[in-house]
Amino acid sequence: MPQEVKRRLWSKTEKNIGGVVVRKWIIGILVVLVAAGGIFWATIDKDMHRLILNVPTNKNVLFWSIPQRDAAFRAMDRMPILSKSRIISAGPKVYPLPQGSPLDVGVDVDAYMKDQRTSGLIIIQNGKIRLEKYGLDFGPGRRWTSFSVAKSFTSTLVGAAIKDGRIKSIDDKVSDYIPDLRGSVYDNVTIKQLLTMTSGVKWNEDYGDPKSDVALFNAHKAEPGVDVTVSYMRKLKREASPGTKWVYKTGETNLIGVLASSATQKNLSEYLSEKIWRPFGMEQDASWLLGSTSHEISGCCMQASTRDFARFGLFMLGGGIADGKPVLPDGWIAEATTKQAETNVPGYGYGYQWWTLDDGAYTALGIFGQGIFIDPKRKLVIASNSNWPQATDRQGGDQGRKQFSFRKQVQLAIDNEAKTIK
Repeated sequence: MPQEVKRRLWSKTEKNIGGVVVRKWIIGILVVLVAAGGIFWATIDKDMHRLILNVPTNKNVLFWSIPQRDAAFRAMDRMPILSKSRIISAGPKVYPLPQGSPLDVGVDVDAYMKDQRTSGLIIIQNGKIRLEKYGLDFGPGRRWTSFSVAKSFTSTLVGAAIKDGRIKSIDDKVSDYIPDLRGSVYDNVTIKQLLTMTSGVKWNEDYGDPKSDVALFNAHKAEPGVDVTVSYMRKLKREASPGTKWVYKTGETNLIGVLASSATQKNLSEYLSEKIWRPFGMEQDASWLLGSTSHEISGCCMQASTRDFARFGLFMLGGGIADGKPVLPDGWIAEATTKQAETNVPGYGYGYQWWTLDDGAYTALGIFGQGIFIDPKRKLVIASNSNWPQATDRQGGDQGRKQFSFRKQVQLAIDNEAKTIK
């Protein structure tokens, strides 16, 4: 056989052998990857299973599908692609929640929860659990997001900072604590006007509008060296004199968070853990999502168990005492939970980041059905987490109206029970 022919045949054989080796190598890698994937899938919990199967396709929660929200609302702090988070540490002592006698609400609670798409519902009266139910494959040992319920935590930390001498007065100018706001529309706005959402600054909080401020400011790119919220908010325009017009503005609660952090020289998660979460006896660690410049998103996005949200209601109901010590200034809770401003929401006034009712009750509310309802007269706390079909009733639902009615029904049931006992 000619030498050239031998050389070509040998070269072809080498290539064939090389191809077989490469194919085997690739197949080996695929087998390892599949095996590793199988091990990973077998070891993660069911919340992560659900999240992987329904991972949101964009960062704007307002436009996720219901299955995506069902999966993500219980795992917001496990999605680093969405946002980083910071832990709010619980302590070794747990505030007890003893069982009380079952409360006959007088309505079909299961049907109500199905309509609300409720994941957790707890009714506590006189310090005892009168009703506790879960849905959407959720349970007491897990965390659910708060949305704007976090606003009430943020305002409470302002009270704590005043008690600690870190903030002099709510009549101080916001720009005294956030120098990057000087020269902006917020230059003459007070802390109290931020707390009551009466700054007079123009803002659009329409959750169905992708061009609203509440949709756009989360994606804002901060100027170098400036907090992302401050960077966005200081470019806004005025529509009314400070203190004269109420407009709901999540961005301003984020400013309150920046202010509280600046005043205390601590991040909000650390300060909340130090002042309330640990000493009061929350059962589980919570978490708080962070903005792109590493401040907590203080108008939103705490993750905690429904029971611990209820415990925060008990903290407020008990006068703001944690581990036997007052956390808030004298009179703070009465002031914060009394109507300070009229709103455009039927039945509600507004205090210091708390929604107020004329009967003396008050509530923290978050989109998609989050809430902590507190009724001092009846020593009542109702904590709920949900995933409504729409963010609020303004987008076409009626879950908000039904939630309001359900709480009234619970109050009526307690009143009727008291009459029977007498």
